[in-house]
Amino acid sequence: MSGIARRLYRGEIDVDFVGRRKLWYGLSALLLLVSLAGLLLHGLNLGVEFRGGSVFSFKAPAATEIQDVRTTFGDAGAHQVIVQTTNNGWRVTTESLSPEGVTNVQKAVAKKFDLPQNQVTLQVIGASWGGQVADKAITGLIVFMLAIILYLTLAFEWKMALSAVVALLHDLVITAGVYAWSGFEVTPATLLGFLTILGYSLYDAVVVFDMIKEVTAKLGTTSKMTYTQAANNALNHTLIRSLNTTLVAILPVAAILFIGTTLFGAGTLKDLSLALFVGMIVGTYSSLCVATPMLVTLKEREPRYQAIARRLSAQSGGGKGGGAKSLRQPVTAGASNGSVSETEKRKKK
Repeated sequence: MSGIARRLYRGEIDVDFVGRRKLWYGLSALLLLVSLAGLLLHGLNLGVEFRGGSVFSFKAPAATEIQDVRTTFGDAGAHQVIVQTTNNGWRVTTESLSPEGVTNVQKAVAKKFDLPQNQVTLQVIGASWGGQVADKAITGLIVFMLAIILYLTLAFEWKMALSAVVALLHDLVITAGVYAWSGFEVTPATLLGFLTILGYSLYDAVVVFDMIKEVTAKLGTTSKMTYTQAANNALNHTLIRSLNTTLVAILPVAAILFIGTTLFGAGTLKDLSLALFVGMIVGTYSSLCVATPMLVTLKEREPRYQAIARRLSAQSGGGKGGGAKSLRQPVTAGASNGSVSETEKRKKK
């Protein structure tokens, strides 16, 4: 395993990402179907900020268990009880309660855990505030998508912009599906996480597209590579960079998600960290296995690259290996336009 890792780091492993596009498309379709099924069957577990409710905070003896707190609130007439531990004690969220219902809960909690009633604090949150946050997040998402389409169209071309946007939507749907199936609460911090993962996904896609643009710029009538082969070559040369970036970014996020929430009760950070953790992984996958294959699918339809593919296929004897084979070459101008080095000429003589 360590030998494979070293070869991968040195760039000695050539992975045929583009050639396996049907596999990636099938895997992505499966992930999207599972995610959509979770959203339709379970829906998102919206936090109190979006649906409104009453939030009670109090301190209790160290031996208190979650079930004791939940039972106390249930017996007092509260429903939809969500119990959380915090550094300062307990945080319990219920549906919106009437003034009489709030008083009953405060009395029951104070009696059960031997507390003064005024130490059971209440915070009432209306659903309108969460709706405003959601509206602003959707507006930010639309503005972000339009800006990305404009930038990529000007810096590269519209086909790259379309591929990148499809990959971004792919990442958002799958991340939302993970929230639906896991039952994690969706809070304003979650929305921030959703907007943040777009940047990570886009970063990888732009790095790959920039390399593809450089490699394919000099493809011409004498080229020894098709657009598919050149794109896959560029993808392999950026592979280790993408993996390193994701690994470095995901380690602190994983620490918050798995260690912080377990040992220290990270609370709101849990909602943010899950979105980041899933989004970074899916974003790296989509930039390698969704955005680039989709770009190649669109570019292969251009007459210029179809002519190159037909010529190379004819030279290889009707496409038996020459047209589909990936060529592992240094990413230079000479490699991309099929030039022959002086050393090779002397060997032929």
